Amino acid sequence: MDLTSINGIGDKTIKILNNMNIFSVEDLINYYPYKYNFYKPENINNYINETITINGIVESIPKAIYIKKNFNYLSFRVVTSNKIINVTIFNRNFLKNNLTIGKEICLIGKYNKEKNTFTANNILLTPLLESIIEPIYHIKNNLKNKQLNNLICNTLNNIEQENTLPEYIIERYNFINEHNALKEIHNPKNINNLKQAKIYLKYKELFEFMFKINYLKIKRNINLNNIKKEFDKEKIKELINSLPFDLTQDQNKAIEDILNDFNSNKRMNRLVIGDVGSGKTIVAFIAIYANILSKYQSAFLAPTEILANQHFINIQKTIPNINVELLTSTTSKTKRKEILTKLKNNELDCIIGTHSLINEEVQFNNLGLVITDEQHRFGVNQRKNLQNKGDAVDVLYMSATPIPRTYALTIYGDMDISEIKTKPSGRKEVITKLYKESDIKECLNIMLDEIKKGHQIYVVSPLVEEQDEEGTLYDVEKLYDKLNIAFNNKIDIGILHGKLKTKEKETIMDNFKQGKIKILVSTTVIEVGVDVKNATCMVIFNAERFGLSTLHQLRGRVGRNDLTSYCLLVSNYDKERLNVLCSSTDGFYISEKDFELRGSGNLFGTEQSGEMSFKLANIKEDIKILNQTNIDSKEFIEKNINNFSEYPYYQRIIDSISFID
Repeated sequence: MDLTSINGIGDKTIKILNNMNIFSVEDLINYYPYKYNFYKPENINNYINETITINGIVESIPKAIYIKKNFNYLSFRVVTSNKIINVTIFNRNFLKNNLTIGKEICLIGKYNKEKNTFTANNILLTPLLESIIEPIYHIKNNLKNKQLNNLICNTLNNIEQENTLPEYIIERYNFINEHNALKEIHNPKNINNLKQAKIYLKYKELFEFMFKINYLKIKRNINLNNIKKEFDKEKIKELINSLPFDLTQDQNKAIEDILNDFNSNKRMNRLVIGDVGSGKTIVAFIAIYANILSKYQSAFLAPTEILANQHFINIQKTIPNINVELLTSTTSKTKRKEILTKLKNNELDCIIGTHSLINEEVQFNNLGLVITDEQHRFGVNQRKNLQNKGDAVDVLYMSATPIPRTYALTIYGDMDISEIKTKPSGRKEVITKLYKESDIKECLNIMLDEIKKGHQIYVVSPLVEEQDEEGTLYDVEKLYDKLNIAFNNKIDIGILHGKLKTKEKETIMDNFKQGKIKILVSTTVIEVGVDVKNATCMVIFNAERFGLSTLHQLRGRVGRNDLTSYCLLVSNYDKERLNVLCSSTDGFYISEKDFELRGSGNLFGTEQSGEMSFKLANIKEDIKILNQTNIDSKEFIEKNINNFSEYPYYQRIIDSISFID
């Protein structure tokens, strides 16, 4: 329904509302308050220096005092609770003529008993006879809070709002109806009514979110009859036995999950979540080998050229006689043309690359498997563009960002999940220490000891170049200079960051891998996938600037061998949070603590098949509701999977997400 259909909303108001992303009646009634003020008349004698609400009678004519042009205050006396108090309120001189002697008013503010003064932050021109709850909105362009509330309440009084949740669910949980929930969220009669409204609206938000995720998964499994992939399991065993290391139990389980998906009638849509250094890549390589044995082509999508190049080198060492090519933005035109021809003519088993694989020119002959490394780095549409280059392609996502399993099962509910928690044998736990800047000498001594042992070091900065006005943050250039001074220019130090040209980055990384560079000063460009086994020390300056998950990812660049390794955090702030890293190397535990300390925030860094920004619900606080809506939405979908004609609201939701599948 259009906003112009509502009485009291003119062109000027519509412009203001549009600026607040309110374009329809539905947007307006779902523009919820972000907080509430609770007012209850109290006896002033019971409170000192606390915000309270009192009724009183004006006892003196207010005096208006002007301090400067835009700063003034009113001063007058009020009788309340059988005593006379002195009241002051700032920047309310326009109320002077309303505050006549003998008028009953309501004051909200703080009382100082010693000085007998009441500093008011609000005045109501009528006494408050009972408790009230005032909704507070985010507002713009001088729109008054009360004005917006009146618009919403008037709108709700003039429209019929039907329940969007299925009736049997409303009855099951004894919910209030949707119209009353909206009325109470904007104009609550009491706290209990407000709670009931919030429960309904939170459940509705999360139900719709889980409906989108579960519909995609259930519909995919019903409609997409995948061709079973036939492959020689003995050859896969031979490849695994030829590896120079033993796979962990979790790696073997993930491989078993993938091979079972290949053997099933449904298309694989699996997420492998593994801690840093847990060995997800070898699992991906074995999946590619099984796909090759099934006479299909594979595509391996990586977020950076460094990582794509690393995968390209390692897969040739792992899978014998594989026909594989690397395609990135820096691939020459001649080489690119050659690769695309081979790919189309089925002369390639596998192609590894970055976003270049998504280009329309890239055409496969018989694509059977798409692997996306660090899947959260790519948008939904980008991933789908690649998958759509084949028919009913099996899809494997990989993520080194552990999240609590409860959240994974809901947020990634349209995917099957394999977790790799155990690390390869022989690896030692990385020793993590927190240093203040004043203790930097201890940190430098550890670095020098590692250099003397012939090992290498990463040093990470939050900035590429100086852009911190207060000068409290380290950029890579500043760190480079300081380290050269600290080590008397006797150690080879290199710089790596995203603004360098690709060839420069490749040269620097090659020099670091070959041991020519001993200390690599970098931004978080080395966060994902970079594997230099001789690197035993990670030093992170201004560590408070990074999330725990990012710090854990960075720490994962060392300890990739049987040597004792260190992660040194340099920060004067956020000790409690950073000590979580010092106490554990378990990424799944760290993700739980990060979530606990920081709240949900933008947990996943990108939109998945649903939208992670909720108006009212909070993943951290409402996880029980989220889990229940996961169960209830599956039940609802399974009852109506082939016909939602009785539920047009949900049919519209299905239509809106149909592009994803």
